[in-house]
Amino acid sequence: MNYKLKRYLLVIIGFMVVGIAVAFTLKANVGVGAYDAMAKSVSDIIGIEVGTMGIIFNCTCVLGQIIILRKNFRIIQLLQIPLSILLGTIINFVLYQCLLFEMNSFILSLIVFLIATCVAAFGVSIVMLVDEVTFALEGFCMCIADLIHIPFHVTRQAADVISIIVIVIITPLFNIPWSLGVGTILAMLIFGPLLGIFMKMLKPLFLKMDIIKE
Repeated sequence: MNYKLKRYLLVIIGFMVVGIAVAFTLKANVGVGAYDAMAKSVSDIIGIEVGTMGIIFNCTCVLGQIIILRKNFRIIQLLQIPLSILLGTIINFVLYQCLLFEMNSFILSLIVFLIATCVAAFGVSIVMLVDEVTFALEGFCMCIADLIHIPFHVTRQAADVISIIVIVIITPLFNIPWSLGVGTILAMLIFGPLLGIFMKMLKPLFLKMDIIKE
């Protein structure tokens, strides 16, 4: 199979895996990552599906990249838009059409959340290793980091902090369910280490398959 085709197929698979996993974390209802939690809260206010809200947020992040980078914006990164649409569509389909059962046990919800978080980290690891197209939020945070000359992890963490602040303000204001919870804390603690583990595991395989280069 063509080198580029293999890479793009893997990126698509990575986004699909993440979409399915995010739907399960939302269904578990024990709190999700800050950015997804903000999408959930705003979707509750507006009355649209959470995946659709995610599409709007992510496309806004792509627009932000274009405004900041201007002529330095790489055309290939426009693929973030259809990939964001794919991600949001999968979240909507799995969450609203497939996961029709209720989780009445907190322990069960927590187990589902932890498994789904592991799966999401696996999907993100695929996309990061291939390094062809970034997720929209990460791409925007990279732009901000380059613009104001600070490390990427600082801007990415700032995005989570801003998301949490927005949720804390709008949740009581609009009397909507809290999208933050124990899952939000767990995601902050385990997602980064899981990325490191999966990327270390996948890298030799991807090298062997001639998907990435040393």
